[in-house]
Amino acid sequence: MRPLIAGNWKMNGLGAEGLALASAVRKGLGEGGQGVEVLLCPPFTLIERVARAVAGSPIAVGGQDCHPKASGAHTGDVSAPMLKDAGATWVILGHSERRADHGETDALVRAKVEAALAAGLTPIVCVGETLAERDAGRAEAVVEAQLAGSLPEGFAAAKGVVAYEPVWAIGTGRTPSDADIGAMHAAIRALLATRFGEAGKAVRILYGGSVKAANAKPILAVPEVGGALVGGASLQAEEFLAIIAAARVAVA
Repeated sequence: MRPLIAGNWKMNGLGAEGLALASAVRKGLGEGGQGVEVLLCPPFTLIERVARAVAGSPIAVGGQDCHPKASGAHTGDVSAPMLKDAGATWVILGHSERRADHGETDALVRAKVEAALAAGLTPIVCVGETLAERDAGRAEAVVEAQLAGSLPEGFAAAKGVVAYEPVWAIGTGRTPSDADIGAMHAAIRALLATRFGEAGKAVRILYGGSVKAANAKPILAVPEVGGALVGGASLQAEEFLAIIAAARVAVA
């Protein structure tokens, strides 16, 4: 299974700097992914321009959210078909920042996943616990509930991806131990296999929580870690390329 390294630019990047970043990643990657799948998820305003900048390369482009409806009176929202039309082939859904900042429920995330699949987009569905939930010994229970509520029946068959992001590690520089990461990824794998059977055993599970060049290699070597969802480090081409290089080592 090829690892996936996905860069979530979040609400960062204007035209010139976004295109420069995408071009630098393309140049550094070369014309072959060398066993690693690479994805850039810029803000909505840059999707079409970034898609053109990486056209013909191994780099894919995704959105950071979508509305559950394909069209309609939803001012300020973007639909899955619109992302597809702009050149995206992936979409991040249920990110902890969306769940916290916009009150997104598991049911809403599930509806968005269904919309993404209907539009032909591959979803990356994020799950993860807060520090209070982990300290209370509820980390696995929280993630299990999120998975149960956020993933529709066709998710695994459509090659959807899960991203485990311990909320307390995002943007803080803190990361769980390799043992903690391995334990949660193993638990997620068991849940996916139980629910989806053989298809669940093939779902890639990314780790997302302050991944950077300095810690990528050991994290990507943890069993059941199928790649990384990278935040701040994806805004620096050299750092992001180093994480991709670490993924190549992990699967060599």
